[in-house]
Amino acid sequence: MTRKGRADRRLDLIAAAHRAIIRHGTEGVHLTHVAEEAGLTSGAVLYHYPRLSELLVDAHHAGMERFYEQRLKRIAGMRDPAEKLVVTVRSGLPHGPDDPDVRLLNELGGAASRNRMYALLLTTLYDRQVSLYQSILDTGTALGTFSLSGECLTVARNLVALEDAYGYRITARHPVIGPQEAADLILDYARTATGHPLTSSH
Repeated sequence: MTRKGRADRRLDLIAAAHRAIIRHGTEGVHLTHVAEEAGLTSGAVLYHYPRLSELLVDAHHAGMERFYEQRLKRIAGMRDPAEKLVVTVRSGLPHGPDDPDVRLLNELGGAASRNRMYALLLTTLYDRQVSLYQSILDTGTALGTFSLSGECLTVARNLVALEDAYGYRITARHPVIGPQEAADLILDYARTATGHPLTSSH
């Protein structure tokens, strides 16, 4: 098998593990579940990932990329801090109650208290998200776009906490809180915290 073929196979296995975790839970998933999702034998899975735990960590890490790396790329070409803030808020929420990436994070959160590696993954993601908001808020303040009501770090942490809280409500199928309602609620706080109207045109 070529090096590229092996790399592609590992990506396929990560995707299969992602699906298996959502179906069976982080702590309930077994090697056979991943193999079934991948359409392979357990031995074939172990050929690429001798330890299931390593595969599960890679699956969780891949699922997190959307909430930092992809958001960072999305706003990279924007100059207006207000536009960056609105886009960042909206892109941090589930697309709906069945959003697979957010369901994966929920599974990870449930296991984090019993698994140090999962706890580290979640802590690292949280800190990176906070730093992303801090960068936007600091730039906006320096440009005179924002007038923060409190410490930049505090505002950034609150924004991430609101993302997490409303994201959970969406995946828990709250009858009146969907992606749009959640974004509006978070942006309402952001308007107060930044002193900027953050209008829909952003």
